[in-house]
Amino acid sequence: MRQRNRRKPRTDGRENRDRWMITYADLITLLLIFFVILFAMSSLDTHKFNIVTSSLSDTFKSGNPVLDGGNGVLEGQKGLQSAGTGNGKNGGNGDSADTGQEQKNAATGPTASPPPADPEPSAREQAFREQEAKLAALMGVITQYVQDNHLGDQIFVADKPQGIAITLSDRYLFDVGRAELKAPALPALRQLSGLFRGIGATISIEGHTDNMPVSAGSRYNDNWELSGARALSVLRFFLDTEGLNPDTFQYAGYADTRPAVSNSTPEGRQKNRRVEITVLRQLQEKE
Repeated sequence: MRQRNRRKPRTDGRENRDRWMITYADLITLLLIFFVILFAMSSLDTHKFNIVTSSLSDTFKSGNPVLDGGNGVLEGQKGLQSAGTGNGKNGGNGDSADTGQEQKNAATGPTASPPPADPEPSAREQAFREQEAKLAALMGVITQYVQDNHLGDQIFVADKPQGIAITLSDRYLFDVGRAELKAPALPALRQLSGLFRGIGATISIEGHTDNMPVSAGSRYNDNWELSGARALSVLRFFLDTEGLNPDTFQYAGYADTRPAVSNSTPEGRQKNRRVEITVLRQLQEKE
């Protein structure tokens, strides 16, 4: 009985001394598993990484570039990767050549694009320019004729929005209260008819009077008849005497409804008694 009791403590002590090996083995196993997990977490899926990189690159390229000369945030990284290969081989996609061109552009600065060429004028614009050239020539010829013949106080030329207006005083064209053309006015009208022959525009003839009633001995009842008759006399000269095309003319009498100046003075009334011949602009410039 005593011997058996003495052996048991020896057995228990040996077991206690070997138990640390179990703990140590468990610790080594846990460390191995830990490092395996770390390694697995650190492994990079190249395919998935390329997909994410391409998606981000497209997103940044679709916006405004961060720096002048670049196509996005990832463009600079792409250029560095292409330059770092050293052998110019990038799977045959030409990235190396693109990077060289980008570096060349960065060194020389952005290339200025040539100014856009002037578009060809449309048919309407061309017709408007031709019309303006004819009107300018017409005004120049008439102005020179007035100066050469000292008619500055009888004939007035002006460039108005509706066209070139030629104003002839009534005392230069007619006697008082009458609508028959006077002989001294015929050379000027003949000069105008030669200019109108090839102008290719509508010509408006308008008769105007002052606000004074017609004289008692006049053949016309009022200023409406007188102004219309005077405009018609000028029209008849161009059509019957000079043989111009009637399709290019129009005429009207406005009496005293459209005065050029006030009728309060004799000078103003004299200016209002007139015949206006206007070469109309038929084409308006586009705004």
